[in-house]
Amino acid sequence: MFNPKHPPQNLEEIRALLAELPEVDQEAQAAVAQREPTLTKPAGSLGRLEDFSLWLAGWQATSRPRMSRPRVTVFAGSHGVVAQGVSAFPASVNQQMVENFINGGAAINQICKSVDAELRVMEVALEIPTNDFSHEPAMDDEGCAEAMAFGMSAIEKGLDLFVPGEMGIGNTTSAAAISHALYGGNAADWTGRGTGIDDTTLDRKTRVVGDAIILHKNQMHDGLDVLRCVGGREIAAMAGAIIAARFARVPILLDGYVSCAAAAVLAAMRADALDHCLVGHVSAEPGHARLIEKLGKKALINFGMRLGEGSGAALAIPLLRAAAECHTGMATFEKAGIDGKEKA
Repeated sequence: MFNPKHPPQNLEEIRALLAELPEVDQEAQAAVAQREPTLTKPAGSLGRLEDFSLWLAGWQATSRPRMSRPRVTVFAGSHGVVAQGVSAFPASVNQQMVENFINGGAAINQICKSVDAELRVMEVALEIPTNDFSHEPAMDDEGCAEAMAFGMSAIEKGLDLFVPGEMGIGNTTSAAAISHALYGGNAADWTGRGTGIDDTTLDRKTRVVGDAIILHKNQMHDGLDVLRCVGGREIAAMAGAIIAARFARVPILLDGYVSCAAAAVLAAMRADALDHCLVGHVSAEPGHARLIEKLGKKALINFGMRLGEGSGAALAIPLLRAAAECHTGMATFEKAGIDGKEKA
């Protein structure tokens, strides 16, 4: 069983944790379902909001779903594959953007203020790039497990929702490689322009992704092997946070392509590993929509965003807050003195 005071030391221990994931609280969901028809509205008239309240209740393990303390955590990491010229920005931007987050100057700072969400920034060995996965695995077993354990530490008691965000120049290259490794197709199916690269750089990035999967295919036996070979530390940290949130009964709202790639390595290990996750938005990165479909999910919003940082998912937090507050705050027909639907 997961013990946050004793984090896993290697990927084998993380595989064991994935086998022990807790199930949804069916009693809490039953209580919500029982109350829903008594509320002052026609049955089903709130559409997906009713699904959200049921989902929140089951994963928060309470008949009174809540959204008073959501948190966005931006995990920041450095990628050695940037040396292959796959990004429009240099790796130095990583530390500069972290400082921008801390100083309150990034988009995610403003969005979190507007949706009343906490914001945290966690550097995942930011000063040390992963290995260039076009030549060798991005991480070794212990290093990947260490990054996942670090991500697990981001989950605290009292959180109602967790949004894993990221910052890492080159990480859409990792996301494309992860998706290509897990779901096949052509490298071009999964590789996009990221931060806005030109055609020549896109061709180079696509080639790097395709060649990396060929290089590492004999080492990639499951999702965690894929993460180790072509992922990044911030991606591993997000995957770890998703696991820890399941044990802590904290629902997850996934963000963009990189966030969903982190989740995908877990889905490859266990079909129901992401049942406590919703996808906040679908980004403009073309591989993201394909990945969401492979995960069997449906995004809450589509605003054509491609920033990362948890920004798109953060914008969807008010939808979940509305779902929780409608369910817990609405009067019943009896309490409001309104005639309910007559029985035939």
